[in-house]
Amino acid sequence: MQMSASRNGSWGRAVGLLAATAFFALSGAALATEQSKQRQQGRDANQEAKKDARSTKVDCRQENQKSNPECRQDKRETKQDGRQEKRDIKY
Repeated sequence: MQMSASRNGSWGRAVGLLAATAFFALSGAALATEQSKQRQQGRDANQEAKKDARSTKVDCRQENQKSNPECRQDKRETKQDGRQEKRDIKY
């Protein structure tokens, strides 16, 4: 009888360990999925900022009759704003 009780105790510990391992593995997968979504949102924000920066520079040159170097800073500022938005999403 005693041998049977010790086997049952071993099985109980094994099942408990298996359940704990599965829980931690699933929570890690959920975290990875969330990070993936954040990275994708950050990339989307960055790409959108690049498009906006190009449009800003073209509009600057056409509307304000400025030269390319004069409009360059506007483009840089627009891209920097996009980078900051990406950081805000990720962190």
